[in-house]
Amino acid sequence: MTTTDRFIVRHATAYDGEDIARLEGICFPEAEAASPKDIIERIRTYPEHFTLVVSDGEIISVVNGPVTVEKDLEDHMYHDVSCHDALGSWQMIFGVETHPSYQRMGVASLAMTSFLEYARSLGLKGAVLTCKKELISYYERFGFINEGVSSSVHGGAVWYQMRAIF
Repeated sequence: MTTTDRFIVRHATAYDGEDIARLEGICFPEAEAASPKDIIERIRTYPEHFTLVVSDGEIISVVNGPVTVEKDLEDHMYHDVSCHDALGSWQMIFGVETHPSYQRMGVASLAMTSFLEYARSLGLKGAVLTCKKELISYYERFGFINEGVSSSVHGGAVWYQMRAIF
């Protein structure tokens, strides 16, 4: 996809599953992290909807999620790759994760910007994610609008649904 002076930005390949699952486990509590099986199934189904930032051969940041016809992000989507519909209108975002050693360096912003640019290039209506309250202002920087508390109970946390219209 893109190369900067320091990073390579690309889509996932079939070989990336274990590394992405490892990063997921570092960045999310166990109850919220996707299982290696779910990650591998997602990559098999929609590898182009994974944006990876790589440094020195190591995946250091990932943004991923399916395209759906559904307007809202619902919990069943996390474990059901059949929700991906390439003809859908909405890009869901399941996770934005960056290795702790690379946080606060603009790496997640690079991944997110690249991911959203790709989604826009597909002519989608917009993107939807859920986040915890303390991250609302972060996602607002990318044009997301807080729609309030989500119906999601994923991992037992309180989530806020955010939407960006393209």
